Amino acid sequence: MNHFINLKDISAIDLRKILIDAKKRKSLRKNLNNLDIDSGAPLKGKLLIQMFEKSSLRTRISFYLAIKQLGGSTLTLRPDELHLSKGGESIEDTAKIISSFGNAFMLRTESDKKLEEFRKYSSIPIINGLSPNSHATQILSDVFTIEEIKKKSISNLKIAWIGDSNNVLNSLISASIKFSFKLNIGCPNLYQPNKKMLKYIKANRNKILIFNESKKAASGADVIISDKVISMNDKGNKLKKLRHFKKFRINKELMKYAKRDCIFLHCLPRGNEVDDEVFLSSQSKVWQQAINRVHVQKSILLYCFGKLR
Repeated sequence: MNHFINLKDISAIDLRKILIDAKKRKSLRKNLNNLDIDSGAPLKGKLLIQMFEKSSLRTRISFYLAIKQLGGSTLTLRPDELHLSKGGESIEDTAKIISSFGNAFMLRTESDKKLEEFRKYSSIPIINGLSPNSHATQILSDVFTIEEIKKKSISNLKIAWIGDSNNVLNSLISASIKFSFKLNIGCPNLYQPNKKMLKYIKANRNKILIFNESKKAASGADVIISDKVISMNDKGNKLKKLRHFKKFRINKELMKYAKRDCIFLHCLPRGNEVDDEVFLSSQSKVWQQAINRVHVQKSILLYCFGKLR
């Protein structure tokens, strides 16, 4: 049994095994419908219980399809229906009940501490569907998409992140360290990665550079990745923040500083951090990026159950 919470806690070998398996599984589904089951139904009889404390579209649908295609089933819980959210039951007791009924638990949460408590008290795999400090399933899928399009290992590419320092960037930093690829981070000075992440970068002596100018960050990039500047976690002055990011808007002019065949990715939903001229262009691979969540999360589930081929 394996948990999937943060990329930094999973070996590079296991992450690569997940990507290899996802590639094989995607190729075998070319002529299948969304609800057709994979050959061998490797997770037949397994139940994935999932709970969303935060809004979700892609994570919710992709995990539903992932477990279905593997032959299992899913049950989605609403946190406001549980005793847990009303203060009547502890995480320890909730975790033990979920472990008794389900075979894996996927949580999209506002608390990293809550994830750790579920891991502590659960006897089934815990999967992080998003937390304040990590979006591991998203970034591993992004690595898959990049390699699928570029047809080469991400370790031979330069990735540029243009945007806020958030949970998605944290996982991208971890991916850069695990897969050893160059990562340029472009953000205003006030929005750099926090001290803990900077210490993590320094300790691993990785190929990560931070720029306070978007053009320098985008220079020579094979891939430009962004996220919504005003995220679900933002509680500060949003207008002030948008002003700070005014020079970090992704437009055709900025894309010219990257390589000619540079692609654009965005984990969605989008805001005004990217122009339609880029988002709807042939360089944008956001829809391919979104559907690949299904294929990679299938292999993540198999990893958690110890069933990777």
